[in-house]
Amino acid sequence: MNENEQIITKFYLAFQQSDYQTMQACYHDEAIFFDPIFEDLNAAEVRAMWQMMVKNAKGFSMIFNNVHSDGEYGGCTWIARYTFSQTGRSVKNVVKAYFKFHDGKIIEHTDNFDTWTWSRQALGVPGWILGWSNALQQKIRNKAQGNLAKFMAAPDARLLNV
Repeated sequence: MNENEQIITKFYLAFQQSDYQTMQACYHDEAIFFDPIFEDLNAAEVRAMWQMMVKNAKGFSMIFNNVHSDGEYGGCTWIARYTFSQTGRSVKNVVKAYFKFHDGKIIEHTDNFDTWTWSRQALGVPGWILGWSNALQQKIRNKAQGNLAKFMAAPDARLLNV
């Protein structure tokens, strides 16, 4: 296992243990993150996002596999199961993760998953009917970004410093 594969493995083992501090430490101070919900996060935001996700997780479990890295790039597949807090519905999210590394840390992280599949599970009928639409996907993004902003403004946000 090369150094970058070790970083990926460390990150996801920490995720399995809800250890957001170890997850945060895997990111470079100039890291960027993108996924279909949390678009274009900087290092502070992505660290806060994982902290928020771990702290708010209900019924969470996660597995990962296919860890690979070739030089400065790498990736894996991870599958999370959890209860979506807003609806109480069970979700199984299959994610392809892509990484770029710099100075022994993650500098770029992109997660890719099917938002329509996710919305059908998380939202039920509205997700089935409108989960494919840009309007509903934007509403989901706006809600998630708002939740992240509130989380970062909270008093315990100082824990984000790695």
